[in-house]
Amino acid sequence: MTTTLTSAKTELGKKGEELAAEYLREKGFAILHRNYRIGQGELDIIARHQNMMVFVEVKTRESAYLTEPVQLVPLSKQRQIVRLANSFLKGYKSLEQGRFDIVIVIHNASCTRIEHVEDAFYPM
Repeated sequence: MTTTLTSAKTELGKKGEELAAEYLREKGFAILHRNYRIGQGELDIIARHQNMMVFVEVKTRESAYLTEPVQLVPLSKQRQIVRLANSFLKGYKSLEQGRFDIVIVIHNASCTRIEHVEDAFYPM
């Protein structure tokens, strides 16, 4: 039973990342990488938008939460994303700016809703 639940959650996450990437493309983002692994961590989406590197954390749910979007990405996860982004950026010395966004995808049988929070958090 746990395997089925884990499998369904994994599939929902994959679907959410696909929807988020499609949404970002429609907004003019160039998707550079999806599920980019660095060491023990992973960046969901790395994109360029208006001469800025954008690191996007995707959160997919079946129902809406009564929570602020940034609360979906705890401080420990934010720190990990910043650390991974810094490692990634070492190869892009010409880029001066980067930012951290969150895309929340609510996806179920009756609806799909996407919320994009730009500059959701900052390096500390």
